[in-house]
Amino acid sequence: MPARTALDPASRHAAVATGAVCLLPLLLHLPPTMGAALAATAAAVAALAWRRPVPQLVRVLLAVAAIAAVLSLSGFRLGRDTGSALLAAMIAIKPAETFALRDARSLVGFGLFAPFATFLLDQGPLALGLGLVAVLLALATLQRLADVESGDTAAPLLSRRTAVSIGRLVLLGLPLALAAFWLFPRLGAPLWGVPDRALARPGLSDEMRPGEWLDLLNDESPALRADFDGPTPPMSAMYWRGPVLWLFDGAVWTSPRGLRFIPPAPVDPVAAPRWRYTIEVEPTDRRQLVALDVPLDVPAGASMAVDRVVYTPRPLSSLTRWRFESAPVEEFQPDLPPDLRALALQLPNGFNPRTLALGRQWRREAGRDDAAIVQRALAWIRAEFAYTLDAPLVEDRASIDAFLFGYQAGYCEHFAGSFVVLMRAAGIPARVVTGYVGGYRNPIGGYWVVRRSDAHAWVEVWLPAQGWTRVDPTAAVAPERIYDTLSDRASADTGLLGGLGSDAPLRDVGDFLRRGWNDLVLGFDAQRQDRMLQSIGIDRLGAARLGALFGGACAVALLVMLWFSARGPRETDPLLRAWHRLVARYASLGLARAPHETAQDWAARVAQARPEASEALLALTRRFTEARYAPGHTADERAALVRDLRAHRPTRRNR
Repeated sequence: MPARTALDPASRHAAVATGAVCLLPLLLHLPPTMGAALAATAAAVAALAWRRPVPQLVRVLLAVAAIAAVLSLSGFRLGRDTGSALLAAMIAIKPAETFALRDARSLVGFGLFAPFATFLLDQGPLALGLGLVAVLLALATLQRLADVESGDTAAPLLSRRTAVSIGRLVLLGLPLALAAFWLFPRLGAPLWGVPDRALARPGLSDEMRPGEWLDLLNDESPALRADFDGPTPPMSAMYWRGPVLWLFDGAVWTSPRGLRFIPPAPVDPVAAPRWRYTIEVEPTDRRQLVALDVPLDVPAGASMAVDRVVYTPRPLSSLTRWRFESAPVEEFQPDLPPDLRALALQLPNGFNPRTLALGRQWRREAGRDDAAIVQRALAWIRAEFAYTLDAPLVEDRASIDAFLFGYQAGYCEHFAGSFVVLMRAAGIPARVVTGYVGGYRNPIGGYWVVRRSDAHAWVEVWLPAQGWTRVDPTAAVAPERIYDTLSDRASADTGLLGGLGSDAPLRDVGDFLRRGWNDLVLGFDAQRQDRMLQSIGIDRLGAARLGALFGGACAVALLVMLWFSARGPRETDPLLRAWHRLVARYASLGLARAPHETAQDWAARVAQARPEASEALLALTRRFTEARYAPGHTADERAALVRDLRAHRPTRRNR
């Protein structure tokens, strides 16, 4: 058949639908704006090319526009998400020219890259499930395209024959997939370089900009899960310590990078309680870990800065687990070095004059009593301020003045930053601490879920004889917002999730399943691999021996695949395939066709042995012979004969 074989409408629609299904998991894991734009582009192109190909000039303009849009939405930064979005854009506009067999195969083949690109962004069960559906549908479509090439367009896209064929292919590939999962050496770093994401995933960072936390506070996706060994801290003590911000330029709070290399400040923990726990951290592509305030130890593979913030050597681009021990402390760095004191009192010149004047006034009135100044500020906030996410965005040299003396309503970003500036104006060392607060205990698994919407910012002030002391000005004005749980939010939700009940059982089940997936699949690391091999009597193997074992298993799997593939070569002619299957049905009854017999001779012999089937079999045999050797038969006549041959069944006699 020529390479430009035209597609019938059903086959073309199947190819386009397969491309859409392949594209779906990737679109769901791209940034929402980019994913929605690409989905709209795919729908528009499919509608535009519903009956005829789009002109070549228009296709070129579509490609240029799609590339420009993707680069613009990504800020012209290259990375995994930008590359994946460019792939999605090309697949979205491919149906504009998909009207021939070769183009349909290209669409399905390139479409299969989309689920694999999804795994660079997320390895969750949803991505895998949608990817498997896409692969199965692609196999069915490729089989349909093979039938088109052989002239058989009568068979439906999805049939028992197709299902059996796809199942056979899946079973052939399953041993190789299992060998790759169980035996591929689990290394500390990937064998290939994967570029960072151009758009960072939501999470905590070393800076706090005005208004940037709104997306984080409205994101209900999990940030981490925690399992406690023994006692669980009360909700009021569940402050998950993250990046500590020292520097303020009048608008943005940041953390000095040099502090990471100073040994952690000393702490004097209380005798009890002690909290030992394991956290499972979702990917963020950042290096900051969070731990219950205050972490006492540094987990293996991480480091702790002077402000007891824990950092990892590489970005957290995949699911990771970390073991911690934390406790309340009586003293936290009781002796503050002069350079850190100066850092904790730093304020930019010419900003927020009213706040600076108020801090100096309170210092004069309180004398040397730092604790009295802290309590006075908390009492003021408690009496006159309100909590809201709809605070105005003020970006000028008096943004703190506008909050404290103007609208007096905001969220943790406003309260923490303004409180630190006020304390520093009064001569009290202070810093902003970011992290999460609270959590939700999943009753099914008995573990705690901390969501990105639990993000919070609070304050640490340095007091004599105590050192750094936690102060939460947001909790002073809205404790119900700080210590609420997911069940509290669900009971107040009037949207789609509001009907799930106060404890959101479907949400609990879904998160429990996701955690199980994380544990069984994403958490299958080198230690788990060693334990699995030891359970079957194989001692610890080095990377070289494990690689050799993996190579041997792959070789065996490939040999099995080749053996099964060689047993039954595919007949390209659908008419001959249908005839051979009909002959095989009679062979199962002891009436196989001998190699020297013609079709007519064999049918006559079968008719003598089974007169009840003679008329139908002889008629089919005559039509088959004419279709094979007599010219002039149309495609519709051949298709009708193929259907009749497939439908014919020998009558089984009662014994």
